[in-house]
Amino acid sequence: MSATTYILAGWLLDGSGGPIREKVLLKIVDGRFAAIEQYTPESVPAACAFTDLSNCTLLPPLVDSHVHLFMSGTIDHKTREWQLAAGYEELRPLIKQHLHYLFSHGVLAVRDGGDRGGFALCYRSERDMPAEMVLKVAGRAWHQKGRYGGLIGRHPAEGESLAAAYAKENDPIDQVKLVNSGLNSLEVFGRETPPQFSAREIAELVAAAQQRGKKVMVHANGREPVRLAVQGGCHSIEHGFFMGRENLQLLAEKGTFWVPTLFTMKAYAANVTFAKAGADRLVIEKNLNHQLEQLAIARELGVKVALGTDAGSLGVLHGESMVDEMKLYKKAGYSLAETVRCATSNGAELLGLEDFGRIAPGQTATFLVARCAPAQLPRKLSYLEAIYLNGKQSDRYRKNPVKHLPTDA
Repeated sequence: MSATTYILAGWLLDGSGGPIREKVLLKIVDGRFAAIEQYTPESVPAACAFTDLSNCTLLPPLVDSHVHLFMSGTIDHKTREWQLAAGYEELRPLIKQHLHYLFSHGVLAVRDGGDRGGFALCYRSERDMPAEMVLKVAGRAWHQKGRYGGLIGRHPAEGESLAAAYAKENDPIDQVKLVNSGLNSLEVFGRETPPQFSAREIAELVAAAQQRGKKVMVHANGREPVRLAVQGGCHSIEHGFFMGRENLQLLAEKGTFWVPTLFTMKAYAANVTFAKAGADRLVIEKNLNHQLEQLAIARELGVKVALGTDAGSLGVLHGESMVDEMKLYKKAGYSLAETVRCATSNGAELLGLEDFGRIAPGQTATFLVARCAPAQLPRKLSYLEAIYLNGKQSDRYRKNPVKHLPTDA
């Protein structure tokens, strides 16, 4: 017999970006949403399990579309240097801890943006990998010899093309990570670095990756590095600082995703004394404000935006930074519902997760419960009431066991 339960949500953010719904009844059959409708006392049949969450807001599980699990976000330079030099066995407990932090903040799907040893890839293959979470990995990123990228990957051999180097790779990665610019300057506002690869080289890599069913994510800041990556057919631009309106229009026209990682700059500004020598707080704040302006333009143009935190960067903590990133989206003019869409269904689409990121009939009944009205989000995501997996409250996250009430309550 089918297992049927009913849940009354005080408020519902379904991940579509549409209006927040109030007093909604969710019917769950065999771990999937069967119906979502306005609640009335007569809606629940007698003898069916009924859970009253009328003081809570429900929303889909979160997706962090850009993290680096091998780094902790610590501001201690010695610890960061150790993490950058450590081997897999040393970093393994750290990766496990970071996944725990992510889960506890309702982040159930994660895309790792690469590390020099493929450590996240190794961890995913182990039995310790949480069954409740989805981890998509890039393995080791590609960069040009002598340019930025060695911390998270490697470069083609001398005289070898990018596509030829990738063709020799047999790691079971989910997407290809390419680095096509340097880092943003913390000393000179708006300084851009030249691209690492041409549009032709990127297009050849994209074609080779597509033959294997892989997407290509590109670290790119500045007008030219972003333009070449988008023209080369990449699937997402990571960071995209100082790309300009023309590139944002190009992203919108091609349907290319953008993962802005705004909070990195706010974290640098808050920890400027621990950042790179010579870092200027005023420059960092201008970097952030410019990125907020670009995000507002992206909203205006209809760019597909997926929320990613770059967790592992200095001061950017796994899990907790999702809340910080979402606050910045609201500051850029996104409504709460639009922000949640970027953090749920848009991320799921980018990661290729069809049955994830939405609360809708037919979808798996996996969702978050925040004991608050929507006005208290995203802050309350740091204090979730419950996480439901396939229609049942997770034992792994059980702050307060939800009471299942009789239908005549």
